[in-house]
Amino acid sequence: MIKSKLSERDICTKYITPAITNAGWNENPHHFREEVYFTAGRIKVRGKLVSRGKGKRADYILYYKPNQPIAVVEAKDNAHSIGAGIQQGLEYAEILDYPLPIVPMAMDLSSTIKQREKKKNSRCMNSPHRRNYGIG
Repeated sequence: MIKSKLSERDICTKYITPAITNAGWNENPHHFREEVYFTAGRIKVRGKLVSRGKGKRADYILYYKPNQPIAVVEAKDNAHSIGAGIQQGLEYAEILDYPLPIVPMAMDLSSTIKQREKKKNSRCMNSPHRRNYGIG
């Protein structure tokens, strides 16, 4: 498998979803959702024609408790720069008023996951059980 040829969805499926799951974000009451649209899109008016643009979509949203989102995770394929992913993650976190934007990069993530799995104490995605986010 050539990592540089993986699509964003492939990266999510092979690396990010397992890392989030292994970190405990699928254990009650913590959970996550994938490919979440959080805006309906900009309304475009041209004369009498009205249309709606494409909405914004986060790759993952992590929830500390039901209806208490805490972080947005934005994935990028290897064709994009780290800066592009960080900028998008920061923008989404600001729009959603979340304290944590997370932008894992595919090339770094695969080796990081393998190293941390060997240590049995994976912190690739912060576990909700290991952190106190000040949310009660």
